[in-house]
Amino acid sequence: MKRLIVVLALVLSFVFGVAAANAGKIEDVKARGVLVCGVKDSVNLFGFVDPDTKELVGLDIDVCKYIADKLGVKTEFKVVTSSNRIPMLVQGSVDILAATMTHKFSRDEQIDFSITYFMDGQKLLVEKGAGIKSTADLANKKVGTVKGSTSEKNIKNAQPASQVISYDEYPQAFMALKQGKVVAVTTDSGILAGLKAGDDNPDKWEIVGEFFASEPYGLGVPENDSKFRDFVNLCLNEMWLDGTYHAMFKKWMGYDLPAGWQMELWPM
Repeated sequence: MKRLIVVLALVLSFVFGVAAANAGKIEDVKARGVLVCGVKDSVNLFGFVDPDTKELVGLDIDVCKYIADKLGVKTEFKVVTSSNRIPMLVQGSVDILAATMTHKFSRDEQIDFSITYFMDGQKLLVEKGAGIKSTADLANKKVGTVKGSTSEKNIKNAQPASQVISYDEYPQAFMALKQGKVVAVTTDSGILAGLKAGDDNPDKWEIVGEFFASEPYGLGVPENDSKFRDFVNLCLNEMWLDGTYHAMFKKWMGYDLPAGWQMELWPM
């Protein structure tokens, strides 16, 4: 009898162990009661610390809160950088990434992505009157961007003769511009607009040039968990259809959605 009990205990532990191993992200998050979101804390308009409340705010923060609300759980935010955000998702330190991240096939080898929730393109932030109007003017000049970003690769391709200086975060790159260490900062125009708007003298700076690379933002989700990825995509569709996304966009960007772009909508 004792041997039978031991065998049954081993069988049950194996069954429960397999069930736990096969449990998806949705089940994990609901059991925990918290959606852990990897976000930036220094990208104005998308993920940054409100100087008055000292809380993380921005478009990416609001998107995470919407998804957590649909799951019926709370949100917890962990700060990520362009270089560590994918490892943190792969390691399970966060459940989802909302971190101004461009969807690329090379990144899709490690994680999965939602549909595009924000469409942008790469430009240059320069001092007014500096004589820089496009990447053509950056030959033999120093330009700042961020380590591990698509912007870092794009500017090297767009202007191979430039000297690219990569920083940990965009505010550091912008400080280098203000100190004359670089002549331009390059990344997505939305991030550049946030840097400009947050400066004490925003009129001193201008965003110039045509888009020289497209930057479709996706939410990063764990690899091979289609149930969670589908749920996130459904949330984004509902956010668009119920008008929440439009309100979020105007709240943070300060203008209405550009004509001609809409989120990829799937039939229900």
